[in-house]
Amino acid sequence: MIVAALSVTETVTWGIIYYGFPVFLRPMEQDLGASRVAVTAAFSIGLGVSALTSISVGRWLDARGPRALMTAGSVLATALTFAWARVESLPALYAVWSLMGLAMAATLYEPAFAVVVSWFARGRDRALLTVTLVAGLASTIFMPIEAALLELLGWRRALTILAVILGVITIPIHALLLRQGTAHASASAEDGAPTPSLTLGEAARTAVFWVLSIAFLVSNFATAAVTTHLIPFLVDRGYSAAFAAAAIGWTGAMQLAGRVLFVPISARLGARVMVAAVFVGQALGIAQLPLLARVGTLVPFIVLQGAANGMATLARASSLAEIFGARNYGTISGAVALGSNAARAVGPVGASLLLLGLGSYPAVFWALAASLITAAGAVVLADRSSRAEG
Repeated sequence: MIVAALSVTETVTWGIIYYGFPVFLRPMEQDLGASRVAVTAAFSIGLGVSALTSISVGRWLDARGPRALMTAGSVLATALTFAWARVESLPALYAVWSLMGLAMAATLYEPAFAVVVSWFARGRDRALLTVTLVAGLASTIFMPIEAALLELLGWRRALTILAVILGVITIPIHALLLRQGTAHASASAEDGAPTPSLTLGEAARTAVFWVLSIAFLVSNFATAAVTTHLIPFLVDRGYSAAFAAAAIGWTGAMQLAGRVLFVPISARLGARVMVAAVFVGQALGIAQLPLLARVGTLVPFIVLQGAANGMATLARASSLAEIFGARNYGTISGAVALGSNAARAVGPVGASLLLLGLGSYPAVFWALAASLITAAGAVVLADRSSRAEG
């Protein structure tokens, strides 16, 4: 019931809040008389606020459970979507999306994963897989619907309808079905010994916590950078913008395949080795881009980058729960998300600065691939040291 509930609410919330913004980007530019950079800054502000509040959200989840928080987040998201449909200026758009950052922090993957971790001592990876597989279809389901509503009604009326859908579906499900699980308690009872579960303070005194935090920051930065800059990179090399956009779409489709493969591979490798393998996969995918003229096809990039990106979402949740335990997962995951989600917000701009400094896209891609390989090696070494300390 918990997995089914979260699968529905995550799909709807991601589909409307996150994927709705790019659909309505062009008409918002025209109505507000603002540049694309100015309008997309609102989205970055929302992601930044979401990152900054992630620790507080995690602490609430660990202490009080998900029902009140995720219900309030859905109420806030619904009200703000109504407000979004009525903005008449950039300051108003920025105000709405600053608050939308709070709603995203309270409703998207971080709190959903905390709920799953609290419920499942065993079968956790499969439960996480189910939620992310269903929610991974959010863009496939909602972006065509949003585009059709935009064409028929305009972006303001379309958003009003989407706000109703968001509220009607997510608020009652969160209010009536969610509650905190006790996976850590059941695991202790089954094993006959207390389940190791660190507080955030204790986790922060381990090397593996900081290595994972930095590694997932690097991973999210690289993903956001490549996604944003892939189109201009390919267009500069003679590909059409439509082909470049399709390549991004194919990469997104491969995420679902990567998530399906995650559970059997992770069961063999273990969560921490799996994290390192995901980073290596991302690095190998990005390294295909500077070699595009020699390789002659984007297929290796699409397969490697897409599958690895899909696995990365599960790898973070699974590894943190395995290493630090379930009891304080929300707080620890929120602390890691502070850096990794902020990297998602600054990745496009950061990559532009790298491009200025390094002088070419191939140099940027090589630098990103090298940083991911370094992150993978650090995760493996930190894992060994953490075992020795235990």
